[in-house]
Amino acid sequence: MALPSQLNKIFKIIGGIIIFFTLPTLLLYGFVYFKYNEPLPTGVEGKKADELAYNMLSALNDDAYKNTDYLEWSFSGRHHYKWYKTQQNCEVSWDKITVILDLKNHDNSTVFVAGEAYNDIEKHDYIHKAEGYFNNDSFWLVAPYKVFDSGVKRSIVTTEDNKKALLVTYTSGGSTPGDSYLWHLDDTYKPVSFQMWVEILPINGLEASWSDWTETESAAQLPTFHKLLILGIELTDIKGLNLSDI
Repeated sequence: MALPSQLNKIFKIIGGIIIFFTLPTLLLYGFVYFKYNEPLPTGVEGKKADELAYNMLSALNDDAYKNTDYLEWSFSGRHHYKWYKTQQNCEVSWDKITVILDLKNHDNSTVFVAGEAYNDIEKHDYIHKAEGYFNNDSFWLVAPYKVFDSGVKRSIVTTEDNKKALLVTYTSGGSTPGDSYLWHLDDTYKPVSFQMWVEILPINGLEASWSDWTETESAAQLPTFHKLLILGIELTDIKGLNLSDI
């Protein structure tokens, strides 16, 4: 006869634990949502938007980036990359997995597990995972240089402080086509941050910094750290080389 009361006690304990862990998360999410959530601004496409994009690229020495044949970096210390740009392949490594990712035809990619060639059933899963890592992690490294990629729309937005910002929308390509980014620039047109309207984030308009820059051996300008709310995205071991230096 005591079983129902024992069950009630257990359910109350479980319910209390759930509330204890979920309530602060919900309150934090609500605070962040109402503080930061913004609708996607409306920009004006055309010549002025393209001029602003070219000014940003010039501030970042776009010619040097175009002539950079090899990029190497680590993303948050977990994913490691050796990107041969001119050959259109990238070595993607995490844990004990290494994928030589063919960026032209992913079916031609090769997989290694603990240094041994791997061709079992999970091979394509590893390739798709490497592709997702590369699309995300390379964007945090070279996003400003992608504003004239195929399928990209550029428009100019006047912000509340009467400055010009560059709104970029990716209509195709990558892992999440349709994502938009609003680039905020300093007086020299160098990026200082962007706001994101992206499928992966539940809050629209979150801002991440683009202010910790380094110059590679090839003279390309690349970021080393991004601040997103209380989070930090660190990019380390960055190298950028020309073909003659590889």
